Amino acid sequence: MVPNPPRDMPRITPHLFYDDVAAAIDWLVKAFGFEVRLRMTDNDGAVVHGDLEVADSLVMVGLASESPSRGTPRSLGGKVSQRLYIFVDDVESHYERAKSAGAKITSELAEQFYGDRVYECMDPEGHRWKFAQHIRDVDSRTLKRPS
Repeated sequence: MVPNPPRDMPRITPHLFYDDVAAAIDWLVKAFGFEVRLRMTDNDGAVVHGDLEVADSLVMVGLASESPSRGTPRSLGGKVSQRLYIFVDDVESHYERAKSAGAKITSELAEQFYGDRVYECMDPEGHRWKFAQHIRDVDSRTLKRPS
């Protein structure tokens, strides 16, 4: 019997849709330091899917136009129903790398009340990303959002 999920796959894997998957893969590698695990092409050689690794996690990217039920935030007027929250080892240098690659910073790097130092940004097709480094533990029993 084969394992479910496969040995090299996490149980939950986000799958984001892009109009230009090849450009998205290249930009995500440059801006966020992801590594390409898989780059899949169609019969004409166009990139239609990718698996990108970051530490012990995986993000899939796929072609929006393969189904009429898919869209990108850009094609949907900038609206999103998700944001990816990703822990990195050095959020300061990650922020500088993303900014240098042209990420649109939507929330500057700052320490949060819940113990993480974070920034938020958008990629060229409008997907929202939040990168964090956990810098202090906070007692969850007394955790309250500031007013």
